[in-house]
Amino acid sequence: QVQLVESGGGLVQAGGSLRLSCAASGGTSSIYITGWFRQTPGAQREFVAAIRRTDAVTYYRDSVKGRFTISRDNAKNTVTLQMNSLKPEDTAVYYCAAKVTSGLSYYSGHYRDWGQGTQVTVSS
Repeated sequence: QVQLVESGGGLVQAGGSLRLSCAASGGTSSIYITGWFRQTPGAQREFVAAIRRTDAVTYYRDSVKGRFTISRDNAKNTVTLQMNSLKPEDTAVYYCAAKVTSGLSYYSGHYRDWGQGTQVTVSS
């Protein structure tokens, strides 16, 4: 199992920026894709962005394209989500997740390991 720890959440005004980090440990070589998901109360967890470990190919949900950037540092086993031009609708708990099988998936059930989540709140 891979252990994932998120950090960097907080409270920010609309239009501001936050940088989330996901630190992985234990069996990190098994990770094919690292994804970020988010969840609000009463809603299903939704895909935000993902990055392929080998070649850093990235994927984004449409509503964050041009505002969020995902990147990875394999030497440090970290994945970062830079969030700019934040909107109140970006408010959620953000989770980092590891997919240990090949192929991108937007479905949370295909990701095996999860962090504990970090709260992002964007005020209007």
